[in-house]
Amino acid sequence: MALEEQCSAPPQWRSISLTHVEFPEGDLTGNVLAYISLLPIAILVGFVTLIVFKRELHTISFFGGLILNEGVNWLLKNILREPRPCAGTHSTLHTDYGMPSSHSQLIWFFVVYFFLFLYLRMHQTNNARCVDLLWRHILSIILLGVAFSVSYSRVYLLYHTWSQVFYGGVTGCTIGIVWFFFTQEVLTPLFPKIAAWPISEYFLVRDTSLIPNILWFEYTVTRSEARNRQRKLGTKLQ
Repeated sequence: MALEEQCSAPPQWRSISLTHVEFPEGDLTGNVLAYISLLPIAILVGFVTLIVFKRELHTISFFGGLILNEGVNWLLKNILREPRPCAGTHSTLHTDYGMPSSHSQLIWFFVVYFFLFLYLRMHQTNNARCVDLLWRHILSIILLGVAFSVSYSRVYLLYHTWSQVFYGGVTGCTIGIVWFFFTQEVLTPLFPKIAAWPISEYFLVRDTSLIPNILWFEYTVTRSEARNRQRKLGTKLQ
């Protein structure tokens, strides 16, 4: 009923420049949610940046899962062909189909995969177990809040219905779980061979799958190397 009332008296809509995500003019909440709904795009840009600068096989696999997830979403939309709510409200849509929500599917794929990565892939190698678990729990809560916010934004801004967002989330979670275990059980054993390919060595592609906590490893290695260089520099200056 509330949705029908919103459709019967639609407000004037403005779009965020370059992205064309529209929100009701003068609606501060809609403005904030419009920016929140752009987070999936930021995630994709972040992955491309990570791949360019880190060139790590697991990151590349994670990004490949996101692309697969988007392909499944496109396929489902064109099979189900369920229209979006309030047809004609938005003038800058790439498709008229809304089932399932691609934003919801992408953000829940990312969050579920990241959960599994945090709790099953990363292991702290020092004695700070409590601190390690604390920051994982805090990050997990933040990610859940982001996922729910993105999903809600798509309904609030009349891009999707609740069912379209819900099934998008279910689809994203399912693909995220399947892709994580496929990466762990099938792809990860192949990473050392892939990293040894001449083309991988040329582009400095690396495999860190045997390192339990890459953040801790990079921190300790960088700190140790910086200290060694500092000592050598101090010796030369004496």
